This record gives sequence, structure tokens and C-alpha cells, in this order.
Amino acid sequence: MKRILITRPMPDAVTGAARAHFDVEMRDETTPMKLGQMRGALALYDGILPTLGDLFSAEVFDEAQSCRCKILANFGVGYNHIDVEAARGVGVAVTNTPGAVTDATADIAMTLILMSARRAGEGERMVRAGQWPGWNPTQMLGLHVTGKTVGIIGMGRIGEAIARRCHFGFGMRVVFHNRSPKSVDFAEQLDRIADVAGAADFVVAAVPGGAATRHLIDAGILSAMKPTAHLVNISRGDVVDEAALITALQARRIAGAGLDVYEHEPQVPDALKAMENVVLLPHLGTAALEVREAMGLRAVENLRAFFAGESPPDQVN
Repeated sequence: MKRILITRPMPDAVTGAARAHFDVEMRDETTPMKLGQMRGALALYDGILPTLGDLFSAEVFDEAQSCRCKILANFGVGYNHIDVEAARGVGVAVTNTPGAVTDATADIAMTLILMSARRAGEGERMVRAGQWPGWNPTQMLGLHVTGKTVGIIGMGRIGEAIARRCHFGFGMRVVFHNRSPKSVDFAEQLDRIADVAGAADFVVAAVPGGAATRHLIDAGILSAMKPTAHLVNISRGDVVDEAALITALQARRIAGAGLDVYEHEPQVPDALKAMENVVLLPHLGTAALEVREAMGLRAVENLRAFFAGESPPDQVN
């Protein structure tokens, strides 16, 4: 029986499925693995089920030319924390769990759009602090979402799911930028990200992480946005230049932001926490039991298929 390491505690359904196929060891810690732990795991286990924060960089694979591990079955759609080329170089396959996260992540994008537009976080803090003086016609006026324009950067599975919610649920016009041409019946593709930023009332980042998308939303894109517009990020934290975003928010060059991810998470800049026009969530994109179970079961299926000599359904290298 193949020996597998699961790097974080998982829902019981996932653990049970893994143990039905493998000799499983699971870390009790909820923190990312350290360099030495990852190197040791490559030598001790036939497969590893890692997740966000387990930084399998090229340095981890430097001394892994004859490692025992043959597959990293990542728990999550994003795998920019794994150097896929370095893994391939030492004969380690990499898989992810793309389909399981789509709707849950799109739901969080809608949550952030609505919370940021309608000042929901600010209002809840007011009530909890006992500072609400009662209703009046001009109190906490926000931005009406229905009928506005949403601009989506990255029209993959998640981007399209967000677009459908916005268009069919809230009657919104949808414009988008994608690295390749894509036909979406109810949406208009624009050539430049800056064009999307300038046209939209809500700009939503929904691209994969990695070197190619780092700081894709920079000072230039933020300056192209309307002063009444809101930025939402549900992709990876470093897709947005956090320092540039703070500057834009402090200068009121944009109206607000809704963030589920951060450039150096779990560290969140004090400047962001101090601003009332920013909604901050603790990376809740897939935080529903059914979704986390589906993600884990998909990762286990990738492991099962790989060791059965089949093609894993979600291999990325």
C-alpha cells in the first residue's frame, strides 16, 4: 500500500477516502510546511497531498533527484506555490482540483461585491459598537449593484461563474479581459485590462496566480478605474499590487475594495484594516464543508488514478 502524507487536517470524508486506498499520515498542524519538512516528505512518502502555503519551490527539489515521492496532489485549483517545472525535472507529477471550487469562489466574489458596494462591513461594525443612531434617509448611502457594469479580469471557469451571477442575477452588463479570445453570449471582451477597468463599476480579479499575473492589477490599472468603482480580488493576493491599492484607496481614487486574499497572507497591512471602505475576508473562497470535501475527494482521486497507472484527471504537468 502506497504511503501518503496529507499536509493539513481534512474533513472526515476526505481522510476516510484516502485511508481506503493508502497508508495515510496527516499532519496535525494547520500551518504551512517548512523547507526541511517538505524535503523530508519527498524522501519518505510515495505521494503528498499539499495545499496553499506549502511552498514546493525549486529549492525544495534541489536534492530530490531520486526522491520516493512521485506525485503532489494539490488541494486547491491554484498551484502557484508549487514549482511545476522543478517537480517535473525530478519525476514528480502535479495535480489540482479545478472543478470543485468554481461556484463557491464565485459566491464569495458576489459577497464581496455586495458588501463593498452597500458598506455592509462598516454598517455591521457600527451596530456591534453600539454607535447606530437609528435609520435616516441619508445614512450610509452606498452604490446600487443592480444594472451596473462588472469587469472581470480572467474569464476562466470562476470568471464565467461570476459573470453569470452578475448578469442573470443582477442585470449587470459584463465586460472582460482574457489572455485568449473567448465567446460569452452575454459579455463583451475588451482588448486591454485598462479598458475593462475604465468601463466597470466593479473590477473583479479572477486570474490564476503565478509570475505571469503578479501585480497584474497595478497602479496604472487602478488609476484607470472610475473614482466610484470598487475592486474585488478572489484570485491570489499578489495579483494586486497591495501598496498601490492602499495608495489608491487612501487618495479616494477608487471608492472601495473587497478582498479575500492578500499579497503576504496571513499578514494584512494595518493600512487596509484601518479603512472603512475595505471589506476583508480570511480567504473564505472555498470555505464550505461540501466544497472542501469535494476538493479533497478530487485530490484523493488524482492520487488513486496515478498509482493505478491511469491518467490523473487533473494533472497539470
